[in-house]
Amino acid sequence: MADVEAQVQALTFRKYADGETHAYDDLKEKIFTADHSDKCPTYVHRTPPCQGSCPSGEDVRGWLQIVRGMEPPPEGVEWQEYAFRRSTEANPFPAMMGRVCPAPCEAGCNRNQVDDFVGINAVEQFIGDTAFQQRYRFEEPPELSGKRVAIVGGGPAGLSAAYQLRRRGHASTVFEMQDQLGGMFRYGIPGYRTPRDILDREIERILELDAIDVQTGVRIGRDLSIGELEADYDAVLWAIGCQTGRDLPVDGWSGAANCVSGVRFLEAFNTGRMQVSAERVVCIGGGDTSVDVVSVARRLGRIKNLNSQDRPEAVIGGYTAHDSAMAAMRQGAQVTLTALFNQAQMTAAAEEIDDALTEGVTILNGVMPVGLIKGADGRVTAVRMSECVVDKQGVPQPVENTEFEIETDLVVSAIGQGGDLSGIEELGNERSLIEADQFFQVPGRPGHFVAGDIVRPHLLTTAIGQAAVAADSIDHYLKTQELVRRPKVDVHHFSLLNKLHEQKLAPTEYDHTQNWGTDTADYVIHNYEDRSAHEIIPSDKLFLAHFLEENRYQREASVPDADAVLSHFEERHRGLSTEAAQAESERCMSCGMCFECDNCVIYCPQDAVFRVNKDESTTGRYVDTDYDRCIGCHICADVCPTGYIDMGMGK
Repeated sequence: MADVEAQVQALTFRKYADGETHAYDDLKEKIFTADHSDKCPTYVHRTPPCQGSCPSGEDVRGWLQIVRGMEPPPEGVEWQEYAFRRSTEANPFPAMMGRVCPAPCEAGCNRNQVDDFVGINAVEQFIGDTAFQQRYRFEEPPELSGKRVAIVGGGPAGLSAAYQLRRRGHASTVFEMQDQLGGMFRYGIPGYRTPRDILDREIERILELDAIDVQTGVRIGRDLSIGELEADYDAVLWAIGCQTGRDLPVDGWSGAANCVSGVRFLEAFNTGRMQVSAERVVCIGGGDTSVDVVSVARRLGRIKNLNSQDRPEAVIGGYTAHDSAMAAMRQGAQVTLTALFNQAQMTAAAEEIDDALTEGVTILNGVMPVGLIKGADGRVTAVRMSECVVDKQGVPQPVENTEFEIETDLVVSAIGQGGDLSGIEELGNERSLIEADQFFQVPGRPGHFVAGDIVRPHLLTTAIGQAAVAADSIDHYLKTQELVRRPKVDVHHFSLLNKLHEQKLAPTEYDHTQNWGTDTADYVIHNYEDRSAHEIIPSDKLFLAHFLEENRYQREASVPDADAVLSHFEERHRGLSTEAAQAESERCMSCGMCFECDNCVIYCPQDAVFRVNKDESTTGRYVDTDYDRCIGCHICADVCPTGYIDMGMGK
């Protein structure tokens, strides 16, 4: 995207509505004593809602500030690499997650109160793709502790845990039952959404840290027992994901050859075994997995007069594999997706739903399956559907006299996933999942920890975040340290003290003498409070009138229409240019952190707020206060766009 000029429009935000009366407080009574005040500015760091909404707890504001050029990198480090380092403190897969994460951070973005959210995913993809192109590596890890952890599962959770453990000095061995690492990235999401060359590099970068051994094709419970892991390793992390799909709760599903799960359908495609689908495909779902199923089915198409041994259900069942030459004979397939809820309430990302419609998928909303119609050979020939309503308990109820049929050759259930605990049943609960406490320990099994979908099927970003918490818990366990309560806002926080050290501006050593006041002392960070572990800053704490309305800089997408979708496997998202990524990052409102706008300096009537010297300035330390001049008028707090200033400083 070469042209990044955006139309801007001044906005008007009013404190009070027409006709609303307001009695102004007598500020002199409340804050003035003679010619001075007990209420002066204090600079308060809070967590922005983008980060608070991110299950992996990324320092979103931090790496957006780096990309826009506001936060300086350490000496000798380019800003692109510094943004990569900051983003990967929480998530070692920026290129993957920038493409496929449904972005709860964007839904939480305070910018939605002005115009539109900041394109966080797009900038994260830019960071990840730049790291891929420049072959960035992680920083050298610390010396080894002598401890080794068994990690069962080589998907997003397992690999993230291996990465976080190595950063804490612990070695690990990753046991993966598939032939390759990647888990859901590789086997559950089509390659046109998660390009395999970039995925391979993001995995390779983790393994480059050394002391992370990998054993593929190994299934715990079959090739190795739980007891053997306990004997050979200092701790065990279960990150096995959920590989089984839930059956449709209708009579006749079990045993019907052409009724398959969405998980198995996508695995057969992603391993290259399935080259064509069926003439008429019906997928029951409404979430991201179901949208991937129907998008793949439209791309694969069908072949006329397909031999029975080459039917997709035979491939999905693992009994055969398609010859790649079949691709040349593909014809279009009729693909239908059904969902309980209307389109706005579907759990799949809105963008993915729109893309599926563009690609020629028929979506039926507000319907549920109530039966299957079978032929003489036992295969399903149609799905009986009914309009439905969802009751207060979330249970769908069919509407009388609304039944209809959808003819089909393949029925795919994508209504949820479960774990496969064959051989390790002793770990499971009644839902075929593994229980976890707040520290992601397995209750009643010391030294065993768990993370990812096997705790509760959710988002990839959730699995990555859980893995980081589990790694921290394992670190405490290996050091025989007591686990302490997790922060209320449990994310990767910006640290002003770390930033000062990084910029060689660290406070001097305290001489332990008793003095009145610290505003001129250089051994303390005065008039600063860090509430980021306790508070997420809402939009009503910001001065929204400061921000102009700006169009979002969007990625280009390769979404074929219904006529061009067949055999279309080009990557979906084309990343932002450097210029566009920087311009989009400029839209970040830096909620809860100073972004150096100068409002407080300009509007202070006493010239009490001033910029610190350039050689002492860094992120979070741009302005200071002269308390001899401050009269407590709180104008600086009122005009601070980011909510960084509170009137709370005592004598």
